[in-house]
Amino acid sequence: MAGEVELAQSAAPGGDTIFGKIIRKEIPAKIVFEDDQCMAFHDVNPQAPTHILVIPKKPIPQLSKSEDADEQLLGHLLVAARKIAAQEGLDKSGFRLVVNDGKNGAQSVYHLHIHILGGRQMQWPPG
Repeated sequence: MAGEVELAQSAAPGGDTIFGKIIRKEIPAKIVFEDDQCMAFHDVNPQAPTHILVIPKKPIPQLSKSEDADEQLLGHLLVAARKIAAQEGLDKSGFRLVVNDGKNGAQSVYHLHIHILGGRQMQWPPG
């Protein structure tokens, strides 16, 4: 399977995404959290023992393309990520949140998503 960086080189914003299909339940996902504003599910290509994606149901293509009107939703995504990390037991040993933005940020799906990574020691610097 191609890595995130390689996939990001050919990814482009616009149109429907795999995340839109997951939100509409057109394709299966191992969902761990859902409310009226967001959904979270296990990444199909995990980079850590626990790797969960948190996505808004509103299709924001990138964090850099979000608007000031999205402030409440963006905050909600972080609160949801905190709750999911605790639900998965990651709050005891720590975890990392990652948002990739654009080609150089290795964004391979143009629907804003937060990676929750945990279950192992993270390295620094990250990239």
